[in-house]
Amino acid sequence: MLLVTLLAFEAMGVSTAMPRMVAELDGADLYAWPFLAFLAASVVATVLSGRFSDRRGPRPSLLVGPALFVAGLLVAGVAGDMPVLLLGRFLQGLGAGTQIVAVYVLIGLVYPERDRPAVFGLLSAAWVVPSLVGPALAGWLTEQLSWRWVFLGLAPFVLAGFLLLVPVLRALPPQRGEAPARPGLPLAALGASAGVVGLSWAAQHPTGALDLALGLAGLVVLVPSLRVLLPKGTLTARRGLPVTILARGLLAGSFFAAEAFIPLTLTSVHGYSALAAGIPLTLSALGWSGAAMWQSRKPDIPREKLVRWGFLLNAAGIAGVTLIAPAWGPAWATPALWALAGAGMGLAMSSLSVLTLAASTDADRGFNSSALQISDMLGSALLVGLGGVLVSALASAQAPTAAVIPFDLLMAAVSVVGAALTGPRCRATLEH
Repeated sequence: MLLVTLLAFEAMGVSTAMPRMVAELDGADLYAWPFLAFLAASVVATVLSGRFSDRRGPRPSLLVGPALFVAGLLVAGVAGDMPVLLLGRFLQGLGAGTQIVAVYVLIGLVYPERDRPAVFGLLSAAWVVPSLVGPALAGWLTEQLSWRWVFLGLAPFVLAGFLLLVPVLRALPPQRGEAPARPGLPLAALGASAGVVGLSWAAQHPTGALDLALGLAGLVVLVPSLRVLLPKGTLTARRGLPVTILARGLLAGSFFAAEAFIPLTLTSVHGYSALAAGIPLTLSALGWSGAAMWQSRKPDIPREKLVRWGFLLNAAGIAGVTLIAPAWGPAWATPALWALAGAGMGLAMSSLSVLTLAASTDADRGFNSSALQISDMLGSALLVGLGGVLVSALASAQAPTAAVIPFDLLMAAVSVVGAALTGPRCRATLEH
């Protein structure tokens, strides 16, 4: 819980401190690269940690992951120029990707199936405090002390979390079962990393022809990599584990893509301040956590049913915020609508994690947990990128209404498709 909370604080704080960071290090032209360095390393580490966990169990990854993350915090905190900052962000990405997959494997190894909804509810709750106070705390540290403390201040706490975890790791049972051979996995991990980074870059720079070409090249590299990194049948929504993995990408992608344009709409169309435009995102985090905790107390409700409910709530929230895109829209309703979408995420995300572990054995738990994370990152990168392209083609950042309306409706439709694909089709996961 402590390690996940600290990962969340880092994720919420870096965006706040980044403008001051790159200005002080004379890196304005490389503004996106600290994010992309983290993302690239995280994708590779996610895949390799899953593979190593299937072979040796989660213990090695949970020893190495926090160490890499602390090293990245220290390197970034003392960086005197952009290359050193990028190295620190790369190490942080390696640590974060290594840890998160191993945490999933640990949950599957230690907790019986009936208790897993409660555990994933707690992991969702670990993001609440960082979501509420992380940006403000990072802003205060940046203004009053230095942006360096956004990194250096976390390092002792990560070390404490690591020390608390060591006795648990010593008591873990040995790894059982032999992991199946997965030829080409490291190369596919590199391909996926390059593909996701290319798509993310194109999403952040949707106006340049060269940038869009880079995004297209990333997609070309990504497709064959996914055939290795995802369970067979994922892209065709095969029943059971494959459709569960696909659902994670559809859910995360539709939600985060729609969310990315809420602050833009509120500030550009309705004249909100940056602080006021962030309130719906805070309430969404509270709705997410509240729904995740509620589902954790209902272990007898089939998880596939909660997944469908989550998709439908998410679709309703996204469709609702479509109404705020015009200048006459009820912008005051945005917090409630986005809290509704957040509640859908809290129901479905935890349940998809439970279903994935239910379909896994000791020999493939790491691979399946890795696939879940890859689907999450890919869905978000693709659909946020699509939104950026639409804003560039149909509207502008100063007047985004013409693009936000069709885009939000499309994201609501994606969530409805997710609801249609899940339900009974996910039930086969439990039978497996």
